[in-house]
Amino acid sequence: MRDRGEEDVLLGSLLPDGVRWAEGTGDPDGACPYPEEEALMARAVPGRRREFAAARVCAHRALAALGAAPGPLLRGRRGAPAWPARTVGSITHCAGYRAAAVAPAARLLALGIDAEPHAPLPPGVRGAVAFGPEEAWLRTAAAGRPDLAWDRLLFSAKESVYKAWSGYGGAWLGFEDAEVSWWPATDTAPDGMLDAADRDRYASNPLSSAPDTAPDGHPPRPARARTGRLGAAGRFRARLLVDPPPPTPVGPHPFPRVLDGRWLAREGLLLTAVAVPRPVPPPQRTAPKEHPR
Repeated sequence: MRDRGEEDVLLGSLLPDGVRWAEGTGDPDGACPYPEEEALMARAVPGRRREFAAARVCAHRALAALGAAPGPLLRGRRGAPAWPARTVGSITHCAGYRAAAVAPAARLLALGIDAEPHAPLPPGVRGAVAFGPEEAWLRTAAAGRPDLAWDRLLFSAKESVYKAWSGYGGAWLGFEDAEVSWWPATDTAPDGMLDAADRDRYASNPLSSAPDTAPDGHPPRPARARTGRLGAAGRFRARLLVDPPPPTPVGPHPFPRVLDGRWLAREGLLLTAVAVPRPVPPPQRTAPKEHPR
């Protein structure tokens, strides 16, 4: 499996500071890093085992960068990775690409990433993914930028939302349970990455709110993806249409109803990422000191 160098980073351009990630192309030379992981795929076909192993290699590299103790990454609820205590993470893989991202649970409530081939959805799938205003928006967006597979991008955005939701402990979330809207895209730098100023803003506030209206007071217009030499990038917002999972001892903070994310179209791939920050507690107010008279 070939690691991607700094000059062709994909996933890292979508993630805020504090998140560790690893990505690569192809498959590793060997099997999974741990026999316990290999056993999880004992009955899978060879191609599926290779994808699984490559994604696990990325996950272990990301966890090592985070400082987590080495050990097998097994399955948790509904087959998702059972991340080590006090960490959140997400894995994705598609043809020719594998990646993983992890972060301290003290920083993020949840994390979701997804990678898809940059191609339209197969016939019949779009109707199971787009609902309500999303379908009308897809037609408008395709008319303005027919070179972007907006329906597949919508699918990927909802996959990232689902992974974040599921990682927090949410039950099943259908495509119809989240409504995605798109915001004006970010210019890409000559190397295809997000521009530095915009990434700095995102790093300091990874879920900065997009305005409810455009500057002229009208509803937001469909995103116009502006391309650099190698790709296009932008933001999306997902509004949950179902009640979020209740707080638990593991996740004492309520899961937000609105999630913001980032997307990237580059090198034949579509990538999306959702990072849900842990709320910052308000500063404690102390009683004024009494001065002796």
